[in-house]
Parts: sequence; structure tokens; C-alpha cells
Amino acid sequence: MKKLIPVFFLLAGLGVGVGAGLFLAPSDAPAQEGKEYASAEKEPKDKKAKDEKPKPKSKTSEKDDKSSDVEYLKLTKQFVIPVVEAERISAMVTMSVSLEAKPGMTDTFYAIEPKLRDRFLQVLFDHANTGGFDGNFTTSENLDTLRKSLLEVAQKDLGKEISNVMILSVNRQDA
Repeated sequence: MKKLIPVFFLLAGLGVGVGAGLFLAPSDAPAQEGKEYASAEKEPKDKKAKDEKPKPKSKTSEKDDKSSDVEYLKLTKQFVIPVVEAERISAMVTMSVSLEAKPGMTDTFYAIEPKLRDRFLQVLFDHANTGGFDGNFTTSENLDTLRKSLLEVAQKDLGKEISNVMILSVNRQDA
């Protein structure tokens, strides 16, 4: 009896695997059946297209039109900021940042990205040194202060075409 238990489990596992394979496999219908399905699908789509009337613009589509007035410029690498306590590194913070700008700023942005990264790092180091990454560092007030400081630096280098700084991710790893 003990020797039959592994065989039973083997057969049960094989049956479950075959069943799952059949259930999850893509349907490969024969070529002729595929043609029938294709022609059957075309008719309703064509008929449906004739019956549809143009829809008036909704408020959401108006918002989408406005969103094309900006472009998002993502800095290519994350920022890594050490948090120093008692003359030693107690944590590392990583952060990803993007800028919201008027269209056409991409070339200018990437031309001065190294300079911008340097200035952003200085702001982030100052923020870390004043305790900005201690405790509950993700509060709205704390992140708004950081965004405002980064926006001022970005506008110094790129002008008023930069309208917002977005913090895409922030992570703190304690040592």
C-alpha cells in the first residue's frame, strides 16, 4: 500500500498538469475555422461602425488635450543620498525624480542634465543633513518642502518652463 501512494500522487499531478495545460493553452483553431470566425467578426464590427454617431467631447477628453501642453522629463538615474548620524552613515535614501515642463524642453534638459543632477544632489544632501529623511520622511509637508527646493533649482537652470518636480519613488534603507 505504501508503494502505491507515490504512484497515485504522480498520476494526480500529471492529470492536474494536463488539465491546466489544456485550460490555459491558446486556442489554435484550424485555418478554415479561423476564416469563418474572421468573417463572422467583421460583419458586426462594420455594422456597428455604421450605427455609431460621433460622440461629443467629454470633460475628460478636454483634460487630455490640456495634458499635451506639458512633457515629462525623467532624470536618467536615481539619486542616492547618505543619511549621516554620529559621524557614520546610518541609512541610504534612493529617489527618482521627473520634471514637468513645456513641450520642446527635452534637448535643453538633456544637455544640462549633469549640472542639474549636481545641483539636485546638493539640495538632497542639505535636506538629509537637516533631518529631512529622518523619522516619517514621507509626510506631505516634508515632501512639498523638498519639491519646492528642487523646483527652485530647476527653474534657475531651465527657466520658468519647468512647472513642477515630481518625486516618482523614494526609498530609505537603514544600515
